[in-house]
Amino acid sequence: MCRNITTLRGLQPAATTDEIEAAARQYVRKVTGVQSLSDATREPFEAAVAEIAQITARLLEELPQRRQPPATVPPLRRPEVQARIAQREAKKA
Repeated sequence: MCRNITTLRGLQPAATTDEIEAAARQYVRKVTGVQSLSDATREPFEAAVAEIAQITARLLEELPQRRQPPATVPPLRRPEVQARIAQREAKKA
């Protein structure tokens, strides 16, 4: 389950708030089956994402350091993903 969630522990530099939230969002999507939000699902979905992100951040702080960094580069750190995000943000502005 959740094979698409990136390993955040041991990243250098440490996982960002955006990376933690993205992992939480992916987890909530997977366990709920909600892919697009409606008025009925938005509030409980976003509350769950916020709570899981907070728990994840605390867990990452409390765990000991890894001996080796994760083998894969998190999606939010990949240049092609950063370019897509920047393009999306530019369209919003």
